[in-house]
Amino acid sequence: MLANTLGIFIGSFLSLFFFRKVAVFINLVDEPNARKHHQGAVPLVGGLSVFVVVFSFLCVFPETITSSYLYLVCAGALLLAGVLDDLYDISFKLRLVLQFIISGLMMSVGHLVLQDVGELIGPFSMGLGYFGYLATAVVVVGAINAFNMVDGIDGLLGALSTITFSALGVLFYVNGQHELTTFCLIIVVATIPYIFMNLGIPLGQRFKIFMGDAGSTVIGFTVVWLLLEGSQQQELSAFSPVTALWVAAVPIMDAVTTIARRIKKGHSPFRPDREHLHHILLRLGLSPRQALLAIFLVALFFATVGVLAEVLDWPQYVMFWAFCVITFIYFYIMSRIWRISVLIRRRFNIEKRSRQANKK
Repeated sequence: MLANTLGIFIGSFLSLFFFRKVAVFINLVDEPNARKHHQGAVPLVGGLSVFVVVFSFLCVFPETITSSYLYLVCAGALLLAGVLDDLYDISFKLRLVLQFIISGLMMSVGHLVLQDVGELIGPFSMGLGYFGYLATAVVVVGAINAFNMVDGIDGLLGALSTITFSALGVLFYVNGQHELTTFCLIIVVATIPYIFMNLGIPLGQRFKIFMGDAGSTVIGFTVVWLLLEGSQQQELSAFSPVTALWVAAVPIMDAVTTIARRIKKGHSPFRPDREHLHHILLRLGLSPRQALLAIFLVALFFATVGVLAEVLDWPQYVMFWAFCVITFIYFYIMSRIWRISVLIRRRFNIEKRSRQANKK
């Protein structure tokens, strides 16, 4: 196992360097614009590099997850669509159609359906029946786009996905499902080299790489695949469905509140903007690294609470309503964040300190 893990780590680093050169050659790069303030053209191959390694591992050890070949087909299609989107900026409607098709394959071929949501709203089990198929499609598409939407500052998507996969790995391990634990570990190990290069560690900004839509969508898909496999296997379930909310809390809350806020304003829910959590923290005067650390710690706290709730068998409906309350509070604050941020900036003289720092 140690040899496989080390091989994945080294393979991921080599893959990043290889695909970085390919990206420059075919112009698969991210250029700065009004919303993106990075310096220079940055290769968009982080996700491609990471998941080529993960896919290779699955091809050698297909028994690691159930329906591994179906996973490879679905995730591979998303990876290819993401690369094309990074290259040609394809319509979000076409991407949505593909995502719904993939959710249909998961249900019809892989039998991964959200049928039982556990004791979600009270001390009684709830089954969804045929409604579970619609709920599954919504959950799959939502998870894919939630992780895509949260990717906004260096290291953030890698850090959040690492927290989620690590928490899932712990839950699978506690339940004795060591193959799925291994799969989560492989993804985490393969992602770490990307995080280093995305942050410019240790080779500097010259070798910087972004995840790209190819990576963010496959991360979201892989998370929801494991969440369904871990919570809908009846006797073999490793955790309850509500625990899934906590281990991926930040992407879920940020996506839900962002979409709700856009709809409230009469905008398209898929219209890009600069009103995500990381944008707000930057506006409040935090540096990108400080914002990354703050969001990382919040996500780690939520994931830890989720794991503890599962291990200690806390009531599921209590955890669900607690999550709903936190999400509502988050939405309430974010809906008024610009007024709040102005007050905070004035109170702590953030603009004045920023100008003084720039003069230095």
